[in-house]
Order: sequence, then C-alpha cells, then structure tokens
Amino acid sequence: MIRPFIAFAAVLCLTCQATFAQVDESPLKLEPVVAFENLKWTGWEADKDGVPTPLRPILLTHAGDGSGRLFVPQQQGIIHVFTPKSTETKIFLDMSKKVVYIDKENEEGFLGMAFHPKYKTNGEFFVFYTTTSQPHTTVISRFKVSKDDPDKADPNSEEELLRVPHPYWNHKGGTICFGPDGYLYITIGDGGAGNDPHNNGQNLQTLLGKILRIDVDSKSAGLKYGIPKDNPFIGKFANKSLIALPEIYCYGLRNVWRMSFDRKTGQLWIADVGQNLWEEINLGVKGGNYGWNLREAKHEFAPTGISSSPGLIEPIWEYHHDIGKSITGGNVYRGEKLPELAGHYLYADYVSGKIWALKYDEAKKAVVANRSIPYTGANLPVVSFGEDEAGELYFMIVSPSGKGIYTFQRKVSTAALDSAKF
Repeated sequence: MIRPFIAFAAVLCLTCQATFAQVDESPLKLEPVVAFENLKWTGWEADKDGVPTPLRPILLTHAGDGSGRLFVPQQQGIIHVFTPKSTETKIFLDMSKKVVYIDKENEEGFLGMAFHPKYKTNGEFFVFYTTTSQPHTTVISRFKVSKDDPDKADPNSEEELLRVPHPYWNHKGGTICFGPDGYLYITIGDGGAGNDPHNNGQNLQTLLGKILRIDVDSKSAGLKYGIPKDNPFIGKFANKSLIALPEIYCYGLRNVWRMSFDRKTGQLWIADVGQNLWEEINLGVKGGNYGWNLREAKHEFAPTGISSSPGLIEPIWEYHHDIGKSITGGNVYRGEKLPELAGHYLYADYVSGKIWALKYDEAKKAVVANRSIPYTGANLPVVSFGEDEAGELYFMIVSPSGKGIYTFQRKVSTAALDSAKF
C-alpha cells in the first residue's frame, strides 16, 4: 500500500506546501481483474521443450476502424488480433525472425505499434522493434494489411522509415503513437547503460534521449518520411553547422516507458523511468527540455547536475524509489464503464506492482488527486497499458499462465457477495 499521506507528500512534485493538502490520495473502490480469461494465444506454449516461456504481451491497441478488434503483440514479435468475444487469437503478423528478444536483454524486442489514423481506407500501420540485422538497433517501419484478409498483415509490405543504432541493450524507449495533428510521435531512449555516459539526453545532434515527430504521409529530401514544418528544431545551425536534428520534438529524456495522447484534450502524457531515486510524469511540450541527465525529475543529478533548473520543464508528478522503481505510463481514461475514472491518468510501477489514477487540474496547473487502485493478490508487474476503441483501459503483465491482460472493475463488497449466495 502507499505510505501515509504525510510521508508521501514529502516527495510530491508540487509548487508549494499548501498544495499538498489539496491532493486526494484516498484509494479508489476499484480493483484489477483478468480480462479475456479464457482466451487462447495461438502458437504460444507456457512450457516449450521443458523451458518456461511466459507470455509477454507488450501492448494493446486498436485499429480505429469500427471493428472493435484488439491487437496485442508479444515482445518476441508476434502480433495477435482478436475481438472481446474471441476464444482464440489469430496471428496478424509474425515478425519473430526479424526481432531480437532475449530475456537477459529484455528492454529489446518488439516494443511499439500504431495504426494510421486513416487505417480504414489505407490499411497502414507502423511498428517499432530491435532488429536482428544489426546489434542494439531500433527500426520504425510501415506495413500494410493483406488485401484478402483483414485479420492478416502483408508480411512483404515492410517499408523501413528510420533506423537508430544504440550503444547498449537497455533504454530503447519504444512507444509510437499518432497525435491529434496526424503526425507520428516516437520515443527513443538515451542509449542505455547508466548515467547517460554519452550525454545523449542533452545533445540535439542525436535522436537518442528524445521524442521525435515525423510525417508518414510525405517525404522530405533524403528521407523516407517528412519533417513537419513546425517542428521546433528545424534549421538550427551555428557557424554553418547543423546543431539540432529536425525530427526532434522534445529532449532531455532518459527512457520514456510509455507516452500517450488524451483522446479528448489532445494532451501528450510522458512517463520517464528514473535511475537512482525518482520516477516522473511529464506533460508534452514542443521543444521542451526535460532535464536528463542534468536532473532526475526535480532533483540535481550528480556529477553533472545543476541545483536549479532555468529553462527546464519540471514534471507534474514524481515519486521516490521508496514507493516504486520503474514507472509504466498509461492513458487518460475516457471510457464510459467507470465514470469515476474520467479524466484520470492511469499509471503503475513495474517493480512495486502499485497502480494509481492521477488527476491533473489544467486551470490550477497542479495534480489534485493521486489515488491508488489496491490489489489483494500478488503484486502485478505492469509492463504496459492500452485502450480499446471505446476508450476502456487495460494493462498487461508478463504471465506464465497466459492470463496477461487485465482491466478494472468496481470492488464487490463482502456483504454483497454474502447476499448473492442466497
């Protein structure tokens, strides 16, 4: 459970002590519950050749085509498709021969997927994965659906858009999603290891440690994609030398493990995984510098750190490693089943297994609620969140049983359970 209010308030990322009293930390009367409990994952075996092989559902998304289908890739590179009423998944695309995934380097693999906003008419979707063709290298590619079967992608349709080498196996980022502007946003980690040893976060001449923004419907000179005309670092030169890459939307990020757009407001939410002491949640700002590796959340990061932060964007929320050690970002709830969650940003911690619903007041520029969603079972190592076409939220865990997708329901009281017996 979350620590008492007074202890927790000491690590809040707020502007003044008076604000602390306004933060609602009361637990929500909700609980996680397994979704699609009887769903069979085609081709997956819990035990292969005597070796346990947990299901690794790395995300959940939808095509936005009115079909109600859900798409769930395994980190090993197999994309499943099913409907809420399905008893067995279909294989939408098997990329396992192109995707690198090994357990000891488990921040690689198939990491991201996004459907084109006009998927219903153009059949295009995009993927983010680490490739077998080059060590520690991420690829963003375009694919198309099969002309004959809407539940099958065309495996021969891959068009590679962008390839980014990394010096180490960790900190790949991996989220790709379309913004309300129709552009594709891409998270790229700082390159890995610890402390950002190559200072990639603050270097505008590398794509590492950034969020990128590209136009997949056009092509700029020498590129397989377009650069939006209002990207913040276009044409940045000093002494006739390029000092910033035009794909960059914002920078100073360590390893964003998940970003998402609020489908109602269009606000970009960014969860950045910390290193030594702090996990953080940010709001996306074009051209913004989020401070890594000068700062970890709101705090000086030694030995390169600074005690003040002029020009750096502060997180709207942070929590200490006494509470959790690896943030998993989610989505702002815009579904209808649980109106008490409306406008709340759902997120979790992979290590502690805790889940929260955070409410940000745009007018006050402050968090007004950070409410836990307690779970009475074993801690849930949440690896990702996702939403269906109706805006209902799910989260994924690494699961030895194959029951790797959860959703939320209202808690049923003991009294209600007892009365239901009679």
